Amino acid sequence: MNRTRRTWLAAFSAVVAATPLLFAAPSARADALDSITKSGVLRVAVPEDYPPFGSIGPDMQPRGYDIDMAALIAKSMKVKLQLVPVNSANRIPYLQTNKVDLVISSLGKTPERDKVIDFSTAYAPYFQGVFGPANVKVSSPADLTPNLTVGATRGALEEIALTQMAPKANIHRFEDNNATIQAFLSGQVDLVAAGNVVAAAILAKNPPRRPEAKFVIKNSPCFVGLNKNEPALLAKVDDVIAQAKKDGTLEGISQKWLGQPLPAGL
Repeated sequence: MNRTRRTWLAAFSAVVAATPLLFAAPSARADALDSITKSGVLRVAVPEDYPPFGSIGPDMQPRGYDIDMAALIAKSMKVKLQLVPVNSANRIPYLQTNKVDLVISSLGKTPERDKVIDFSTAYAPYFQGVFGPANVKVSSPADLTPNLTVGATRGALEEIALTQMAPKANIHRFEDNNATIQAFLSGQVDLVAAGNVVAAAILAKNPPRRPEAKFVIKNSPCFVGLNKNEPALLAKVDDVIAQAKKDGTLEGISQKWLGQPLPAGL
């Protein structure tokens, strides 16, 4: 090795020794819960066009099940809540690009999503089921005798699944959700197979025939979404949900927006 090269290497080594921080590995991302606490703001992605989970009210303010859930978590953290409107397509990218801290947007858990984000425990029921008036005594597919008529939208998930679950059921199929709902409200059918969101929309109109849940066809509850590897934030969110279930707060939110109690085992 010539003298010039030895001199250059010695000088470079001296610089590295004197300024180790310049060459250190990048530090890990700051803890999300700590960052939220320090900033005093919790940024939450919520829906604005999917009632009863999230919509804009007559006062032009956001309202819904997810809005109340976001407010509950922010209150527990003792920070200000910042709502960020999202849609189905951009809610997870908003989380991954740090535009929000949490996603509370009727988010279901799937294997694909589970690879890229983490999920809290379930906070809201979301399911397809059979609904009917209180005087119709049904609690399982086996109770759907031929003398009971069930309205369903042709080709909908609940129609296909119910056909498989109860092949002998007397199912009246309609071409769209509005026709299915009207058939139930008019008494053309005894029961209706639909999503709990559809049932909540019927209840909001305060009709004479009020649908109550009889049994679940397919269950797909809602979870809070957060970035991977944030154990402190995940534990905090889970604690809030657990406490809300224990003290009845979540039951109240479900009754307020879905018109139904929380299902057992949520």
